[in-house]
Amino acid sequence: MIDVVNLQRKITIDVAAIRSYTQLLAEEVSEANGRRFSVAFISDGRMKQLNAMFRSKATTTDVLSFPHEPDEFDPDKDNLGDIVISVEQAQKQAAENGLTLEGEIKQLILHGLLHLCGYDHETDDGEMNELELVLRVQLAIQ
Repeated sequence: MIDVVNLQRKITIDVAAIRSYTQLLAEEVSEANGRRFSVAFISDGRMKQLNAMFRSKATTTDVLSFPHEPDEFDPDKDNLGDIVISVEQAQKQAAENGLTLEGEIKQLILHGLLHLCGYDHETDDGEMNELELVLRVQLAIQ
């Protein structure tokens, strides 16, 4: 099950379309297929708070991924975790990257999901970036 929630009010987004895309994406990423995760859309102010709290950075960012860590109190191994996206940052980056807002959001969900699946572009010698590019073409992200 994939949860998609819009917790911001500044920018209108099509949650139903994003939910459909996210389901399709989960089917394409083998590590995510059949597993649960959530995507939350938040304000830039809230993203800045989360970035400070979890990464000790006093600035906003576009996307954060919070992998679920199963333990004795919550042994659920089918839960990948949570992705949070600043819609304001997505809108800004869409203009900079020549994408639609929906296209930028799709790219950010893809990026966040790959992180939840264990990929790390900072340490994997380009494996995550390569997979991201392949999936962008397969899913026609624009």
